[in-house]
Amino acid sequence: MKEFELKIHDTLAEGLISAEIRTLQVNLGRICNLACSHCHLACSPRRSEQMPEAVMEGVLRLVEDGNFRRVEITGGSPELHPRFRYFVEALCARGQAVQVRTNLTTLSAPPLSDLIGLFTSCGVSLVGSLPCYLSENVDAWRGSGVHARSIAAMRLLNRAGYGLEGGQVLNLVYNPRGPFLPPRQSELEGVYREELKSRYGVSFSHLFVLTNMPLGRFRRQLEKDGQLEAYQKILREAFNPTTLPHLMCRHQISIDWDGTVYDCDFNLAIGMPVNHGAPARIEYFDHRQLVHRRIVTGNHCFGCTAGAGSSCSGMLAA
Repeated sequence: MKEFELKIHDTLAEGLISAEIRTLQVNLGRICNLACSHCHLACSPRRSEQMPEAVMEGVLRLVEDGNFRRVEITGGSPELHPRFRYFVEALCARGQAVQVRTNLTTLSAPPLSDLIGLFTSCGVSLVGSLPCYLSENVDAWRGSGVHARSIAAMRLLNRAGYGLEGGQVLNLVYNPRGPFLPPRQSELEGVYREELKSRYGVSFSHLFVLTNMPLGRFRRQLEKDGQLEAYQKILREAFNPTTLPHLMCRHQISIDWDGTVYDCDFNLAIGMPVNHGAPARIEYFDHRQLVHRRIVTGNHCFGCTAGAGSSCSGMLAA
């Protein structure tokens, strides 16, 4: 039995079982205008994987059944998909709540800044990655000028009502710069809010604090620096059983660009599709089988259960 399965056995003797599927997460591909050093999917401008039309239409058919509270669109840079606008409009036309995860920089100037109007009209919620409020830290991780372009995008979004009190949702995401756990979400959110407002005059809704997963590009950097084993030990020793009921794999499911079904975005990153009898292809998607499926786990799952926990919506435990 895997180490993580042994660890959770005392709390969940039957293993990790999903409770419901609130969110359908859809990864449109690996193409990204950035190549961030912490990316667990190793996305970059050189990647070519993109969701074909047939898979996208399959997702839209799933949505028509009305089983999901929200469809979350991610990537890569999902805005770079040639059918991105069509996809958002089609989801909107079906009355589906939509959330888009963005690195912000794509929205900083035309032609993609024009998507802000679409987001506003469709009531799309946004989650923007901004791993620090300081330009030197962001640019060191993500590339020269990325911080300035992110702030430019936030200004455009604020003008459209995003991130303002009573306006459309613009949440931000923080990741630590190194092999350590993030600070408390509530504390860091206050710092972010004050610094971004005083330095750049921009606002946001909430801050999500994420633990870096030892996967993809971040894992390779840990290996290069000889820090992988030490970081994995940090995650194991910080295991918090109170995070288990709130893990994102228990409340959502992920579909990759090629139509493969995964328990979460991190299993997707390492090619571990749903198993234990549940269908692993969108063509055979069966909500009844998947809603209470046994979740495929690995030792990377310690990253979601360490400390206050981590998910696509931030920390899990108080």
